Amino acid sequence: MRLLLSLFLLLSAGVAFAGPAQRALPVSQDAWSAAIRWGDFEGAVNLLDPSLRARQAPSSLESARFRQVQISGYRDRGASVDFKTGVAARDIEIGVINRNTQAERTVRYRETWRWDAQAKTWWVTSGLPDLWAQD
Repeated sequence: MRLLLSLFLLLSAGVAFAGPAQRALPVSQDAWSAAIRWGDFEGAVNLLDPSLRARQAPSSLESARFRQVQISGYRDRGASVDFKTGVAARDIEIGVINRNTQAERTVRYRETWRWDAQAKTWWVTSGLPDLWAQD
């Protein structure tokens, strides 16, 4: 019983002392995944690194192209994170359906993330996924 209590306290302490970066990463990644999965690319732009957002905000033509597709799947195929350096990455597989032809294809995408200690948030540094990439 004493061993069980010690183990519980040890595990609880680990959760309690998780840093802000560790707690914020899944929240940020879930928000990004949901935005992409539901076709909210304008919302996803808000999660881009501010310096990247200023340089790579989608043009009206690019926004129109995003409206021509439906996302049918968003699957995490592997991830890595280094909380000490504030860098994370995920390999993603996205199902994309062309609304005009109803043709479906799969696009692979590598998300990269940067921890901003001042803003206490994670930013996407890889940009919006290229849904028209050829494998």
